[in-house]
Amino acid sequence: MNICGLQKLTLLDFPQHTACTVFAGGCNLRCPFCHNASLVTGTAEKLDLRELMSFLKRRAGLLDGVCISGGEPLLQQDTEGFIKELRALGYKIKLDTNGTLPQHLGVLLEKGLLDYVAMDLKNLPAMYPQTVGKDNFDFAPIAESMELLRNSETPYEYRTTLVKPLHSLDSLRELAAYIQPNEPWFLQQYIDSGDILGSGLEAFTPEEMKALLIELQLLLPLISLRGL
Repeated sequence: MNICGLQKLTLLDFPQHTACTVFAGGCNLRCPFCHNASLVTGTAEKLDLRELMSFLKRRAGLLDGVCISGGEPLLQQDTEGFIKELRALGYKIKLDTNGTLPQHLGVLLEKGLLDYVAMDLKNLPAMYPQTVGKDNFDFAPIAESMELLRNSETPYEYRTTLVKPLHSLDSLRELAAYIQPNEPWFLQQYIDSGDILGSGLEAFTPEEMKALLIELQLLLPLISLRGL
């Protein structure tokens, strides 16, 4: 497992659980607003897995869960084995995914290895290519991953990081049509970490985010803001 980062404690990433977050290196997308550019491009330093597992063994019973984030964790060949190791220690598992690999997501869901999934919805389908930095991007795997989550018993959420000029009220209204009223959807504010892939990007202000929320709640009651 290629792990390139560790957040030793998070009270936000795994709803209603104390957890740590591990960051898998590598991603199949190139979103210009990504705040972990070195991790996505493979230039981030790898963590020693023995040291990581030693930490997780010491924290077992003190932390409820482990969030596996990225990059895109489902690109890793041994994600399933890593999850099984963590579950053997008593951890609940939350997976962050961009939804592009439904064949791998489906296996983990079918085997009951996930306790929570947070899936990115980057933008409405027509805006996906420029939002993820991939020409001719096919939205079909995203739609398939959404159906897998809907048909599973694993709790999940969608999340969208908002950034100008890629998002607007109109684009978010169109994206909302792909989400069902009973599905949680979180809007996140773009933050320039100094380690991003693109340029010319701008965050929505907190006031703008709240105004968008009010409009979108007319369509989807379970939409919320995160991180403000």
